[in-house]
Amino acid sequence: MKTETYEMVAKTFQGLEDVLADELRSLGAENVTPGRRMVAFEGDKELMYRANLSCRTALRILKPIVKFTAGDPDTLYEMTKEYDWSTLLTPDKTFSIDSVVNSELFNHSRYVTYRVKDGIVDFFKDRYGADKRPGVRLQDADVMINVHIDGNRVTLSLDSSGESLHKRGYRVAQTEAPINEVLAAGILLKAGYNGDRPLVDPMCGSGTFLIEAALIAANINPGVYRRSFAFEQWKDFDEELFESLYNDDSNEREPENKIYGADISPKAIAIAEKNIKQAGVSKYIDLEIKPLSKWEEAPAEGILVTNPPYGERISVDDMDGLYELIGSKLKKVFKGYHAWIIGYQDDYFKKIGLAASQKLPMLNGSLECELREYVIFEGDYKSFRREGNSLHTRQEGREERGKKKEFRRMSDEEWRTNARKKGFGGKDGDRDDRRKGNGDFKPKRSALEEKYKAKPVGKARRKEREERETRFRDDRRGEFFRDDRRKKDFRDDRRKDFKRDERRNEEPEQVSENPLAIRRNAKALKMIRGKQPSIPVMRSRKGWKRGGDNNNDNNE
Repeated sequence: MKTETYEMVAKTFQGLEDVLADELRSLGAENVTPGRRMVAFEGDKELMYRANLSCRTALRILKPIVKFTAGDPDTLYEMTKEYDWSTLLTPDKTFSIDSVVNSELFNHSRYVTYRVKDGIVDFFKDRYGADKRPGVRLQDADVMINVHIDGNRVTLSLDSSGESLHKRGYRVAQTEAPINEVLAAGILLKAGYNGDRPLVDPMCGSGTFLIEAALIAANINPGVYRRSFAFEQWKDFDEELFESLYNDDSNEREPENKIYGADISPKAIAIAEKNIKQAGVSKYIDLEIKPLSKWEEAPAEGILVTNPPYGERISVDDMDGLYELIGSKLKKVFKGYHAWIIGYQDDYFKKIGLAASQKLPMLNGSLECELREYVIFEGDYKSFRREGNSLHTRQEGREERGKKKEFRRMSDEEWRTNARKKGFGGKDGDRDDRRKGNGDFKPKRSALEEKYKAKPVGKARRKEREERETRFRDDRRGEFFRDDRRKKDFRDDRRKDFKRDERRNEEPEQVSENPLAIRRNAKALKMIRGKQPSIPVMRSRKGWKRGGDNNNDNNE
């Protein structure tokens, strides 16, 4: 029996759309279409359950239920009220609404939320009576509704995930500014990591990169740690199907290579240990307290992924020195590595002192960051290239750079139009008129420009061009200083401005440097705040096993 398929939307961070699209295709999704911070796809109920359980780079999985156009809040209310909400809700259930608005017609997302809520509530009042209506709950509602407005196009969707999918369920403690789990997984997948080589994070913080890497290497679904999904409250929830998918560990594997993490902060390492233990991946990760300056060796031909301080929420006394140290360690310790570093300020990246092979824009919270890849090779760059290597790792990029641009001969009308735009004076002349010297096709030049206009430059003529440009500049100066007398008069006039009386001949008074004019902008390393939380007991699922690490005890 063929199951019903329908359109769905997976939300993600900007810059991770291509990775999420690949994940969905691997799960069997059809008509996968990446967009801006989202990927549209088609599938059935089983695929929706799988996407929530398995997608590492998805924030939410939405199921559109109705689409319409609305030019004002009243039309939005009426169109919402027309939908048969009894197929999704009953008066004894609760619902919540999340609105995303990109429209000049609706300039306040909260008002959009109110009008959609009114439409749903009034639907039930009209059908069941004034006191028969579902309740509104901001958190942990039975049904979560997403409203998306782009211009006058409105889409109402069911949020199948509930709490954002980046909240895996394994994090029991965190440092000051941990990286988002979805972003960390996306960076690892963009780096091509799949567990086939060692991975190192020398500034691991609370261990997010380490845990996400272990889940990828062992092929563990990130959704198995969550307590619940929103679709479990839907009227058509298939519990038997979901439990079979949840408990299926047939694709899990033992990683071939270790994952190494370190940090200068003992407290950060203690937090990372708690999170790693809760995720049940302790046996795959080696963790130690070690500053970056103490790294003298590393596993051969690995991959380095890290999220160093940006100087914003977390800083150190010498940010420039930190990034210089990163560059030094990459060159001396991590030879043969591909290093992926996410950062915020270009000035700090420059201190690394290496040319990045890729620069990918990334949003880390509200900060517009960049993910940069550094290929660390032995010897000099020429030898590296002679061996057939390239700093650019993406095959499609090399193929595109290798293609020659196709030449298309312009029509006469196109040529005349371009000539006019560039300042040529010809009107009705043929394109060959310029080559023959016919017609006024040359832009006007000054006499000096005509005299010293540049000729095509080659290696043998570079010196000649530089001399010609120097003579041109000298002649320009000559327009202001025609002879030695004029130059002398000019200097004398300038002196008169500064020597009005005999006091001007005295030595100028030495002014002491204002100490307040020199400011230090170094930020101190913030103390990690918060009490050490206890590890909550995770919801058990039938048949779920995680080796010897899933004991959920707090004796650490």
